[in-house]
Amino acid sequence: MMNRQADCDSSTMRQKLKADLHRVADRMNQTLSTFDHDSVCLLGQFAEIRAEIKHIEVLASSFYLDCYLSPFTEKFAELTASVQHLSDRRYGALIVIEREVPLEPIIHSGVAVDARVTHALLESLFIPGAPLHDGAVLIRGNQIVSAGNVLPLSQAITRERKIGTRHRAALGLSELTDAVVLVVSEETGQASFAVGGDLHPINVVETLP
Repeated sequence: MMNRQADCDSSTMRQKLKADLHRVADRMNQTLSTFDHDSVCLLGQFAEIRAEIKHIEVLASSFYLDCYLSPFTEKFAELTASVQHLSDRRYGALIVIEREVPLEPIIHSGVAVDARVTHALLESLFIPGAPLHDGAVLIRGNQIVSAGNVLPLSQAITRERKIGTRHRAALGLSELTDAVVLVVSEETGQASFAVGGDLHPINVVETLP
């Protein structure tokens, strides 16, 4: 039986993130101190700071995604491997991990699968042209419950943020439930996860164990 209490108090990762944030803050202060020197071009420093912040975001996304999922499935490595491979191939994907709130009353059910989670099986479900590739896969615990599910679309789309149907579906379900939804864009290969009505980009290469 898996522990339902997420342990997001990893002191090692928290200390790492804290140290990285302090390093970026120091870098920004150094940049600010040179701002009054007309001869100094800051564009290169801005690029380096953006790269450091992006690295911190990647670490934080990996940390929290693992925290959100680990109490509810033991297949984190399989999930991240499948998302990595789907991202590499630019295969669009929606993978829903059920947590406390039952999802079947909320989603439009697809085709029953009832199989253990493996990255190979997950990837095969999203091959372009496959019968179920446009729908969402539902995972409960360590099992793939069903595929080809239709999710409610988010209505909270701002004019500043244009997103596709998969991302709207990921956001829509996360707005209504506590589910975590992994999504891969077929246009860009970008992987993200939705939780609590927010969408977070992830670098799945760095989330692999």
